[in-house]
Amino acid sequence: MPVNPALRDHLLTRRSVGQAFLAEPAPTGDDLQTLLTIATRVPDHGKLAPWRLVLFSGDARAAAGEKLAEIAKRKRPELDEAGLDIERRQFLPAPLVIGIISTAKPHVKIPEFEQLLSAGNVAFNLVHGAYALGYAATWITRWYTFDTEAAAMLGAKEGERFVGFVHIGTPTTTIEDRPRPDLAEIVTEWRP
Repeated sequence: MPVNPALRDHLLTRRSVGQAFLAEPAPTGDDLQTLLTIATRVPDHGKLAPWRLVLFSGDARAAAGEKLAEIAKRKRPELDEAGLDIERRQFLPAPLVIGIISTAKPHVKIPEFEQLLSAGNVAFNLVHGAYALGYAATWITRWYTFDTEAAAMLGAKEGERFVGFVHIGTPTTTIEDRPRPDLAEIVTEWRP
């Protein structure tokens, strides 16, 4: 296979753009279909497609935030109005948020953990796909990713779980790179 310098350089320089710095436009139409196709081209042992995607755009983003604020207030009555406003804005300002749900199930040959990893790959491919199409993204997990009531309200069915939410839009700023791990500290070579 020939070297792909553009892809190599992308992988060497990719960094997330925080949701506060994502604005209109987001992918729609053919761009969105391409993005979803890229997202689902992941390792999937057994061709199980052990994941689903839930799209939040337009007014649905604020509506989901309102419902998250209601759940948060019930679970944490001490939340003040500023705290509730944070919950209301969980899916803002990015113009598109995609929730990735793991639908892993017991299988005779394919462990649920492997299926969960496949769903995680869908999330990361959404990030890469967004950049490939000229947008930017960030993969977020917050309390509602792990809270069963909030997850159900956001679209997870019995036995499913979110692996995160990818916020997508057009970047309004350039994000500086952060320090990366020293490979000498995290890579070892196995020897018999």
